[in-house]
Amino acid sequence: MSDKKKEHLWALRHSAEHVMHQAVKELYPQVLLAMGPATDEGFYNDFDSSPAGVQAVTMTEEDFPKIEKRMQILIDLDLPIIKKEISENEARKLFKGNPYKLGWIDEITKKGEKITVYWTGKPGAKNSMVDLCSGPHLASTGEIKAFKLLSVAGAYWHGDEKNKMLTRIYGTAFENKEQLEHFLWVQKEAKKRDHRKLGVDLDLFTFSDLVGKGLPMLTSKGATIRRELERFVIDEELKRGYQHVITPPLAKTALYKTSGHYPYYKNTMYPVMKVDDDELILRPMTCPHHFMLYKSRPHSYRELPLRYAELAPQFRYEKSGELSGLMRVRMFCLADAHIFVEANKVKSEIKKVLELIDYMNRVLGLIKGVDYRYRLSLGDRADKKKYYKDDAAWDKAESILREVLHESDAPFFEASGEAAFYGPKIDIQVRKFNGAEETAFTVQYDFVMPKRFALRYIDGDGQEQEPIVIHRSSIGAFERTMAFLIEKYAGAFPVWLSPIQAVVIPIAERHVKYANSVAEFLMKDDIRVTVDARNEKMQSKIRDAQLQKIPYMLIVGDREQKKKGLAVRLRTGQDLGLMPFQKFVQVIREKIDKKTIDL
Repeated sequence: MSDKKKEHLWALRHSAEHVMHQAVKELYPQVLLAMGPATDEGFYNDFDSSPAGVQAVTMTEEDFPKIEKRMQILIDLDLPIIKKEISENEARKLFKGNPYKLGWIDEITKKGEKITVYWTGKPGAKNSMVDLCSGPHLASTGEIKAFKLLSVAGAYWHGDEKNKMLTRIYGTAFENKEQLEHFLWVQKEAKKRDHRKLGVDLDLFTFSDLVGKGLPMLTSKGATIRRELERFVIDEELKRGYQHVITPPLAKTALYKTSGHYPYYKNTMYPVMKVDDDELILRPMTCPHHFMLYKSRPHSYRELPLRYAELAPQFRYEKSGELSGLMRVRMFCLADAHIFVEANKVKSEIKKVLELIDYMNRVLGLIKGVDYRYRLSLGDRADKKKYYKDDAAWDKAESILREVLHESDAPFFEASGEAAFYGPKIDIQVRKFNGAEETAFTVQYDFVMPKRFALRYIDGDGQEQEPIVIHRSSIGAFERTMAFLIEKYAGAFPVWLSPIQAVVIPIAERHVKYANSVAEFLMKDDIRVTVDARNEKMQSKIRDAQLQKIPYMLIVGDREQKKKGLAVRLRTGQDLGLMPFQKFVQVIREKIDKKTIDL
């Protein structure tokens, strides 16, 4: 989509949001408008539906037809959308009685910015309404051709749990009905693939309020997927010269003050634990531990690049409103690594990192440029509070990352002000089924922390030198990766990742013994198999296996028992017919060993 089209779509959605909040205000005069922006997927507005001194309003999705009907009336009136710049005094008079708007006015004036409002309809006329807004908008409501309200949720004012809970209504708008219908279809499909729902349906993970919010517990099936991913990561990284290490999941706060993380992460760290004379804290990242491991003995340039990798548990406080299944949790395990490298070899090492990431993603079935792309996250030289001051180092680091992305033919875009405080980074942006992007993990160029930790190596001339550190992950946090994969495959994992790879279904009770012998033989070949010996009809067992997304159903009856074979069916419904037992073992082992995607 061109920049011009993006700007028009943004203005369209912003205008639809104004029409929506005007319709709500006309239907429910007692509510107070808080704020409502356009978004990448549509728009939303927050309403205070229970202001002090008035009867509370309950707005649910059942009210959407009524609100949408009123919105359509406002659109059909083709009301002009008019921008006006006003003084602070005018603004305070216009929005008196609305603490949310007055709060925005305070922020705008504090920044010394101009105050602008948008009128829907001519100022003061019937069917007109005004809102504090910086735009942009369409010329009139009549330009809105296709819209839909989507959902309602609770949201704290400014996202702060200490503030009042407001009512948030989400909607979307497009240039035509065809685009809207396609979007709604995608959303419906995405809902079916929601990993939070599938995780329960497929018995992969669960949460307990008594254990704590944002702390997932993996069932045996979920743990199987996690274990396969862990083995995949460790085996592949060992092949590529990584040394897998283990470091403690907590450390003294002094470690994070030395690294410089503490000022940036202290609000998302867990409280300090006082043990004897020490102050300990659960780690929010692993890099300082690896630095101390590196410093435990001298190093020569002959050892570099030195690659420390770890499956590292990490802990970060996320607000309860931001927690989401496995996608956003309070404890996660990262496939983490830190590479200590000579400055003149950074570029080639980062290329190897991207090659590893592309390989891992390819095995997982993620296609570069389709399922994921890269974001080159740059520093902001003007933000001296956040970023380490060394313009030359920043220029060099950003140039190297940019060159690597170009030379690797990697699809990427640039984003200013998204870098880590210690250097620029490449973010791996994974596209979910609904089109939304999430940062899965990063590759970071660090020229700051080697100085803070006085990291050194001895060069070929016997002189001490400072290495560059590359922070990287190969598949990100296992929890988030599992969430991505659940949604990508709608729970129907490739065979090598499937918690149960085959189910043996005896047709009658007299076939159970043979079914058990089949399962025992398959288990000896490291195939995850179960027997469905329930007193149910065969078709019912097949349907249940398909609902559980089990790749292979092995039907056994008189014919199969006599010929020492299996009637093989796929979860897709395809019937492969009678297959000699050894042939099936050969087929499934090849799928597992090669980690193929298709059945």
